Amino acid sequence: PSHERGSLKYFINPNIVNYTDSFASMPPRSAEEKARRKLLHKQKLEARKLKKQQEENQKNSKKKANDEDSYETKEGTCSGEGGDGSMKTRATKTTTSLTSNDRFSFGKKEGECRGCGLLIGVPADAFHNILNYLPARDLGAFSMTCRYINLSMNDGRVHHLFSRLSYATGTGMGMGAEDANNSSNGAGKLRVPIRICESENEVKDILVQALEGCGDTGRVVTKKEKKGHGSDEYIAFARFIEEAVLGRSVQKFPGQKPSFLPPVVNGRFASASPEHSLCRAGGGDRSGAGGSGTASWGVGKRGQLGHGKRRDEKNPQLLLGGIGYGIRIVQVSAGGGLVRVAHSLLLTSTGQVLSFGCAQYGQLGHGYSSGKQLPDALRPQYIKELAHLRCTCVSAGELHSAVVTSDGDLYTWGDAFCGQLGLGDKRPQLLPKQVTEGGLEDECVLSVSCGARHTLCVTEDGEVFSFGLGHFGVLGRSYTPYEYHSAQALSNLGIDIEGVEQPQQLGHIEQIDNEMRTHLDLLANLTLDDNSDQCIPKVIDSLVGVSIVGASAGHRHSMFLDSFGGVYTCGSGFGPRGKQEIPMKVMELVHKNVQVMQISAGVDISMVVSTTGDVYSWGKTQGGRIGIDTAEEMIRSPMKVALKDLNGKAIKAVDVECGYVHSMIVGCDGSLYMCGGVGTDGDDDGQNQEELSDGNTPGEPYQVQDFNIWHRVREPKEEKQKTKWKKYGKYELQGRSKALAEADKWNS
Repeated sequence: PSHERGSLKYFINPNIVNYTDSFASMPPRSAEEKARRKLLHKQKLEARKLKKQQEENQKNSKKKANDEDSYETKEGTCSGEGGDGSMKTRATKTTTSLTSNDRFSFGKKEGECRGCGLLIGVPADAFHNILNYLPARDLGAFSMTCRYINLSMNDGRVHHLFSRLSYATGTGMGMGAEDANNSSNGAGKLRVPIRICESENEVKDILVQALEGCGDTGRVVTKKEKKGHGSDEYIAFARFIEEAVLGRSVQKFPGQKPSFLPPVVNGRFASASPEHSLCRAGGGDRSGAGGSGTASWGVGKRGQLGHGKRRDEKNPQLLLGGIGYGIRIVQVSAGGGLVRVAHSLLLTSTGQVLSFGCAQYGQLGHGYSSGKQLPDALRPQYIKELAHLRCTCVSAGELHSAVVTSDGDLYTWGDAFCGQLGLGDKRPQLLPKQVTEGGLEDECVLSVSCGARHTLCVTEDGEVFSFGLGHFGVLGRSYTPYEYHSAQALSNLGIDIEGVEQPQQLGHIEQIDNEMRTHLDLLANLTLDDNSDQCIPKVIDSLVGVSIVGASAGHRHSMFLDSFGGVYTCGSGFGPRGKQEIPMKVMELVHKNVQVMQISAGVDISMVVSTTGDVYSWGKTQGGRIGIDTAEEMIRSPMKVALKDLNGKAIKAVDVECGYVHSMIVGCDGSLYMCGGVGTDGDDDGQNQEELSDGNTPGEPYQVQDFNIWHRVREPKEEKQKTKWKKYGKYELQGRSKALAEADKWNS
């Protein structure tokens, strides 16, 4: 029957009628069988016990061998700051060895050890001094391997931060093994001491302001940090300080030597164009430090903000698409001019370059589209022509762009109507092309800066090459004027021009060979009336012998920084005749005993940051664009800028960037300050009175609220708009009938 097929009796033996009879038919075990089974079980237990004993003996022998090289420490206690206020620790033995990579490795401990300094058997203060020589990146990896290092940094982070904000050159603070092994480590570095903080009390105030200030930034805080255990957030802040003050930023790749970014460069954290602003912010919610994303705001009609829309943004908005999370940004550059076009460049930690914005003149480097057009890019896109290169510096000018590779090569692209690409002609270049003219092929370029219509590049030897429009004296050197008269040029080449009425007839002359046609093509490309255009890079002779570490190209002037903190300027607005063709040192800063570590040139404005964290500016003052409250329209000598936070407390600076009607200042706590402002949505340019805090006066810098560069924030999600389905019914039919009636009315 079907109900018996599902029974246990059917599945065991369907032929058995009485299931209980099967057990009765089984014979019982004999005594010999029982004894054999007991003996076998006993042998298995003894074999397991013997195997376990052998494993313990082998483990003890290895431990004894390691103890022969270890040193013993007496029982002691060490206290550290924790969640309950204090902590006591005991330790007996610690094993320490030096690996082949010259790094300390810690062995196992006998007994309990919950402290900090006894890990290597030295006092806590000596242990903190050792950690001062570790870069923040290595210190973060070190603290992840042992939680006691993280706990000890609660007491040592003030001393560690003080070693970054106040140090002398040559101390090796913050230098790792890669820095010591890098042959070009000293290239582009300042040789002056940094004195941003004079005491550890000032460092404590900066640390508190960095962790708790700047308003509601959405900072990600770990559970240990909330309870007061460890210093998880300090590692991110230390990386920010090392990049800003020490100029230490490393690009690491598996199996390859690390690439070091230039120590002095524009756009390390922020960049400003006449119309928009870029600033590193966000990122790091899953791994790494903050400041690896990018925020943009200002005018966005040409897509230069990278948000995917052609609209203006009044406040900083983070870029989407994984910028700062899957894609880490190490440098930003905002380009544009007074012709209402703008674009942006981003440099990633893997050496790739992203560009977006206006592509009308080929400044994005993407080339033609499939329809032979140059469409604007509303979101960041990789430059495919640079995919096989590792870039270490980017710069965006008005209508052109440039990058420097890890091999010291210079690539430029965009418009070249003034020779600002340095390729020997004035043809536009839609794709990146290496600059080999003027001997740059044999030079190792360190950094590059693109101005409105000229370009400056600094080599590792401290020399500066300039090319482009030299009308205002921005090139800092003499130049040979071009001849724009084709007849005179042909006569100088030894060609008989009799009987030639139009330049088009030159192609039919048999005596002109291919080389001459090349010269004629070059002459035909020279269509501007300014004979100061320099298409071939040339070194600035007046700066030979001066070790230049940084350069900044503005709209009509240029600035240079030497290794001892001296500033040189040339161009429009300087000198008794309104322009200065030879770079001259700014003696006003020398008389004030000011040594500079960062420079920035904008549109008729200039700003610098001293080694003590003070900001000095000069130039046009309309709308508070240089952060000085004055009735004068032009300031020709450097003046100190009063930088205050939301509470009216003085703040030290680490970076500056100049635009046209606004400037940006980065505080040492990661805060951002604006001078002036760009008008959005039809508003006037200049400082907005509503954005000023109680401690600021009109004309002075004001802090951007709820914003911090190094804070780790969670990745923003793009809001997806739901598509509304159209319903077709009597209402739609009535609406269609009404529309047809209106059309008939107008047609009649």
